[in-house]
This record gives sequence, structure tokens and C-alpha cells, in this order.
Amino acid sequence: MLVVKIELWPGGSGTFRRPIGTLHVANDSNLADVSDYRALAMELANPLTGRPPGIARFQVLGHARRQRVWTLLARACDEAMKADWVDL
Repeated sequence: MLVVKIELWPGGSGTFRRPIGTLHVANDSNLADVSDYRALAMELANPLTGRPPGIARFQVLGHARRQRVWTLLARACDEAMKADWVDL
């Protein structure tokens, strides 16, 4: 399983960092060369935009595993943008 933790570092300083989201991506295809993944994305509340915290579940289907991890991450982010988010 891939776990991506997203933090905001205001002004580039880790002193004031704060988490803003996470992404979990798990292989559902027994590590086949072309795999399907299930994913869970979560966002914390954003006081700047007024957006409440949220969660989304979605899939990444037919991903060729021999690519760089960034390709899977990009596909998961694309699916997250299309997913039905539930406010918490």
C-alpha cells in the first residue's frame, strides 16, 4: 500500500507545517503486471476556502505496475478529482 501524507509548509518552513490531506492506494490484483487499485483520499478542513473536511473512495483500474510510482500517483490524483467526496 502506498500512503501519501500531504503537508503545507508556510513560507517553506517545517516549523509551521500542518497536514492537509492523505491518500492511501492499495493493490487489489495480487501484484499483477496490470493491476487495479482501491484508494481512499482524505482532506482536512480548509479555513482559507471554507471547505469542510472530506473523504473519497475510488479506484484506479488497469495500471501497468512497471511504471514509475509517480504515474500511479498522478492517476490516483486524477481519479480523486473526479470522485464523489463526502463532507465530514
